[in-house]
Amino acid sequence: MKFLFMEPFFGGSHRAFALGWQAHSRHDIELLTLPDQFWKWRMRGAALQFLGQMKNYGAYDGIITSDMMNLADFIALARAPLPPCLVYFHENQLSYPAFPGKQPDESLALINITTALAARRIVFNSRFHQQEFHANVSDFFKGMPDGDTTWCEEGLAKKSTVCYPGCDFPAGPIDLAPIDPEGPFLTPPLIIWNHRWAYDKNPGPFFKALKILKMRNIPFRLALLGEAGPVIPRAFHGAREFFKDEIVAFGYADSGKSYENWLRQGAIVVSTALQENFGISVVEAVRNGCFPLLPRRLAYPEIIPAHFHDEVLYQDYNDLFRMLENILLSPHGFSRERRALAREMGRYAWSSVIENYDRELDLLARSPPGP
Repeated sequence: MKFLFMEPFFGGSHRAFALGWQAHSRHDIELLTLPDQFWKWRMRGAALQFLGQMKNYGAYDGIITSDMMNLADFIALARAPLPPCLVYFHENQLSYPAFPGKQPDESLALINITTALAARRIVFNSRFHQQEFHANVSDFFKGMPDGDTTWCEEGLAKKSTVCYPGCDFPAGPIDLAPIDPEGPFLTPPLIIWNHRWAYDKNPGPFFKALKILKMRNIPFRLALLGEAGPVIPRAFHGAREFFKDEIVAFGYADSGKSYENWLRQGAIVVSTALQENFGISVVEAVRNGCFPLLPRRLAYPEIIPAHFHDEVLYQDYNDLFRMLENILLSPHGFSRERRALAREMGRYAWSSVIENYDRELDLLARSPPGP
C-alpha cells in the first residue's frame, strides 16, 4: 500500500525515525517534510504549509504524521475526503518540562490533544509515554472551567498503542571484545554524554559529579557528544576549560561512523534527563558497549530489562555519584554486564520492530470511516 508521511520537524530523532520507517517498511511511504526549526510555528502552522503543497490525497491508503502537526486543522481545512490518519508521538507538550523561568503554553498542549482526537490511530514510543499522556489529558481537562470532556479521554484510550522506535543498527549478535584490565580501553575509562545539549536533558548533576571525581583525582576521559540546542545549558559553559585534560571529543560528531566509533570506545553512558520518553541515544550507546547509569524513572525502567535494574538505575544524585565512582574505580568488573546489555538492545533494531509498524499501517488502511 501507499502512505504519505508528513513530518513538520524533519531533524534529529524525528528525521531518523521517518527515514527508518520508510526504508524498512514493506509498504511504499512517501515523505513530505519541513525543516527542523521554529518548532512552535510548526505546531501552529504546518497544516497550512502542507495543504499548499499537496493536492491528490486520494492517491494514498493513509497519512502518517507526528506530534508536531495540528492534524485537526489539517483535516478541517482540506475540505475534501482524506485517507485515515495516524499520529506518532515522540513527545507531547502536556508533560514536556517548561524552559526554566517560563510557563508552559497550554495552547500547544491543546494542539496535541486535538491532533490525537482527529487521528484514526495514535502510536506512542513507550508505555510510559502513553500512560503519562492519558493521565495528563485527564488533568488538563480538569482545569477547564466548565463542560463535559470525558468522551475525549475514552476515545483517545481506545485508539492508542505503543511501538518502540527502531534504531539504526543490526539486530543480530554483536561482537564486543572483553575488557582487558591493562588495556587502552580503561586508561582511563571514557564517559559518554550523547544527549542533546538542552535544558530537558538536565546536564547540571552530570557535571557536578564529574567535578567532584576530578577533585578526588579519580581519572576518566570524557566525550561530550550530542546536538547543541538553540540555548546551551549553563552547565556546559566553562566545561571545556575545566575538563580540558579529560575531554577527547567535544560537540556533534561529524558523521554516523565517527559517532559509532566514539560509542565503541566508551565505557559508561550517563543520563540525568528530566524528560525521556524512550531514549534512543542511550540504546545506541549501550548497543555499542557502554555501561549505562540512568534514573529510575521516565522510560528507562521500561527499555532496560528488569534483571539489570539494580546495577543500572539510580534513585537520586547521591546514588548516581556512588555508582559512577564504583565503576571508575573497578571498570573491568562490569565487562560481563556491558556485553549482556549490548545483546539485549538488539530488540530495538529496525528489523526487530518494523512488523509492529507495518501492522499499524494495515489496521489504519482497513479502519472504518469516522474518528
